[in-house]
Amino acid sequence: MKNRVWLITGASKGLGFAFTQKALECGDTVIALSRTQANLAHIDKKYSGQLLYIKTDVSLRQNVFDAVKTGFEHFGKIDIVVNNAGIMVTGMVEELGEEDIMNTLNVNFLGSLWVIQAVMPYLRGQKQGKILQITSIGGLLSGASAGLYSASKFALEGLCEALAQEAAYFGIKVVIVEPGGYWTNLYLDMGYSKPIDDYNKVREVLEKLYAEGSIDSAPETAAEALLKIAGLENPPLRIILGSKILDIAMNNYEEKLQTMKRHEAISRSAEKAAPMPEGYGA
Repeated sequence: MKNRVWLITGASKGLGFAFTQKALECGDTVIALSRTQANLAHIDKKYSGQLLYIKTDVSLRQNVFDAVKTGFEHFGKIDIVVNNAGIMVTGMVEELGEEDIMNTLNVNFLGSLWVIQAVMPYLRGQKQGKILQITSIGGLLSGASAGLYSASKFALEGLCEALAQEAAYFGIKVVIVEPGGYWTNLYLDMGYSKPIDDYNKVREVLEKLYAEGSIDSAPETAAEALLKIAGLENPPLRIILGSKILDIAMNNYEEKLQTMKRHEAISRSAEKAAPMPEGYGA
């Protein structure tokens, strides 16, 4: 399908920029939403007519709605939405400051929600479209110092499970895309909570584990995969990007299943049908 119109958030850096470039290379059109033009300025002339940059802060609901309206009116349709914008703050749960918490949730969760709410009326009107929600391996499982980031991504996963069921009535497909590690600005722009000294040894252990176990790829690798996903007529609800994290996720799910089975008797003992109490709900 040629001449598709993409709407991509966080389009000027990292994965968002890689997604934007790949779509443009294929001859498609991109509505690029981002707080800064950054890398987009370098390719604007090359893809004149294919690329529309709209300065957008996804944490501001009205700003998002205005940007989506402008993009739709400019090209007349939106075929694929890549809900990608995000930030990361690391720190132990006890260390997290209120400002870091609110900023992360405002961008990662609420920002994605505003984009979804803004695009859905147009996709419903078309009776077609795809929403590719970028979460993370951190949306499937969490770890020490990544609690806040994972909380925002876990919330997105739950939101999009419901959205997928609702949107299906209008011919709209929703895919939760869960990337692993990529060499993007996420690391360079990453924030850190105010440390508590008691966690210093924990941090030392984590740094060693991450140094030994991390595998990061070029963003273009993820962009190639996203293009394949966008081209699927019946895409999956979830798809993981990365071989190593696919293995980690499958092992994690197997462990969860085994835990359920080990404690199955307790789980089943907690259910016994009972009549509605008198006056309940009155």
